[in-house]
This record gives sequence, structure tokens and C-alpha cells, in this order.
Amino acid sequence: MPDQSLPATTFAELALPLFDQLYNFAHWLTQDRSEAEDLVQETYTKALRGFGGFQIGTNFRAWMFRILRNAFLTSRTGLKASSGEEELDSLASVDPSPEDVLIQEVERDIVRQALTELPVASREILLLCEVEEMKYEEIAQVLQIPIGTVMSRLYRARQALRNLVSEKLKGKTAWPVS
Repeated sequence: MPDQSLPATTFAELALPLFDQLYNFAHWLTQDRSEAEDLVQETYTKALRGFGGFQIGTNFRAWMFRILRNAFLTSRTGLKASSGEEELDSLASVDPSPEDVLIQEVERDIVRQALTELPVASREILLLCEVEEMKYEEIAQVLQIPIGTVMSRLYRARQALRNLVSEKLKGKTAWPVS
């Protein structure tokens, strides 16, 4: 695999403009000025160490915010990684852990099941918008309805799906035992 690492000057160019945004987010999370400063400092330290694993062409801003959020959650829950390198490797990694795959599969199954229980009109508008990524104008043409109707149906369909998924998740609080 070719080395696609970026020069260190690029990190500063990308990261420094985000400082105020990261600090504001950290302050909202921690509700404490000093903790927010520490959290942002930790974020920049981890991001700089893991910058070699950052994939060119992906969203750097989202990557930085994810590092900050993970650092915050780790500090709040006491779930310290055995080493900072492992945490950075997991942030830069494209391969999800087996636990993540299992959780995603369970969630996917719940959403699929909930989708099948929706009325056809709700299901089709959700699939056109969310799966096929059609614009409202395109959906209106496909379904031969006004754009306003597309938006209201989509809103109601999302609400219905959210309610069904929520009900199903309440019933799945414990892992099944084989």
C-alpha cells in the first residue's frame, strides 16, 4: 500500500482553524472551562500522534470531533485504553471490531424489520430518500405527488420508523443466550 501520509505542516493547517469550534464543543460537553481546555489539548495530542493514520480525502473536521468526543467519553466513563496508540489505531482503522459488526447487524435487522411493518407509502418514500438518495424533486416525480407532500410524508414516515425501532430496541435490552 502506498504511503499517503501528509506532512506535519498540513496537520497544523487543517487543525488550527478548528480550535475555537473544538473548544466550544468541549465546553458544552464538560461544562467547565479548565476541563474543556484539557480535553482540547488531549484531542490535539492524540490527533497529531494518529495523523499518519488519517485517510486523505475523508472529513478531517469530523475526525477531530470524533477524537474529542471519544476522549470525553473515555474520561467520563473511566474506560481508559491500555495505550493511546491502540485508541488512535482504532480511530484510523477502517475495520470495525467484531462487537461493532454484531451491534450494527442487530441494529440493521431491527431497522429492516421495522421498515417491513410500515405502510407501503411510508416505506417507499423512506427507501427512495434514504437508500436511493433521491432528491425531493425526484421523489415527487416518481410518486407523482407535490414536493410538499413528499416532505410531509417523509416526516411522518421517519417518525413512524423511529417509534417502531424504539419499541423494538426496548425489547432487545438483554443479549440473547444460546
